[in-house]
Amino acid sequence: MREEGVIKVTIVDDQRLFVDGLVRILSIQRDVEVVGRAHTGEEAVEMCLREEPDVVLMDLSMPGMGGIRATRKILSLLPRTQVLVLTVHTDDINLFQAIKAGAQGYILKDCAPEDLASAIKAVHAGDTIMSPDIAKKTMTTFEGIRSSTELAPSLTERELEVIKALAQGKSNKEIARDLGISEKTVRNHASNIYRKLHIFDRTQAVIYAVRRGLVDIEQPELP
Repeated sequence: MREEGVIKVTIVDDQRLFVDGLVRILSIQRDVEVVGRAHTGEEAVEMCLREEPDVVLMDLSMPGMGGIRATRKILSLLPRTQVLVLTVHTDDINLFQAIKAGAQGYILKDCAPEDLASAIKAVHAGDTIMSPDIAKKTMTTFEGIRSSTELAPSLTERELEVIKALAQGKSNKEIARDLGISEKTVRNHASNIYRKLHIFDRTQAVIYAVRRGLVDIEQPELP
């Protein structure tokens, strides 16, 4: 019988030895239980429907249905499940596609075992998790902002301009210069954005911008 409060985890990766290693790493966590393993996106969907895990550790590059498509499918069927991408990919396009698909976290495979355990518990609690170098990318390499006449819910035109600028990785000084306002006004707009969207920092603002389609990332996704 499963203990109350134990986080159910499914691991999805086509490298079987790597999956075995993750199972061993997580077996020492008293509040984490691996309830399934899958090696393709199709297997992942079937496994998740059967086990209804709390958290899915998802690789991106797999034969057949890739991790992006699998994430999108799983979350459409099991909206309470959280997906934590665990990958070697650090390129922007994969990161943004994973975010758009609904992934709650994105960390690298070379992370420390304790960091992986912490990330699982964090996304299960509803937090957004990124490796530090990945978070930095979201602040420095967004480009191709597309124009839109549709306002994000509850945001003013000016706040929408500010969140787009945040997604481009611009500093408060740069935003102030581009919009013709003071840095203090930029900070006030950012605070209002965080409050209205119930987020806490720039990284989460960037994720919001990606999911709302304020950042154009029309690129081929992994298979």
